[in-house]
Amino acid sequence: MLNAALEIAFVLIAVAQALNLYRLLRGPDLCDRILALDTIGINAIAMLVLFGIRSASTAYFEVALLLALLGFVGTIALCKFLLRGDIIE
Repeated sequence: MLNAALEIAFVLIAVAQALNLYRLLRGPDLCDRILALDTIGINAIAMLVLFGIRSASTAYFEVALLLALLGFVGTIALCKFLLRGDIIE
């Protein structure tokens, strides 16, 4: 039962990645593209967690945590650049 749920989750997250890639390439505004890039990072984290569950390894969870921290900092930096035009004041 768990294997079937994992396979369904992999497929659904892959579809979400494809839709986010479309929004990243065709976004009407720069804010939409930043949001799509952030969501792609969140979906990548979900994929890593699913790989960790499937392989029963804790290494994937640590990598997912690092990716979450980097994604958060990157999103904040891009938003600050949009607001002020400069990241470091």
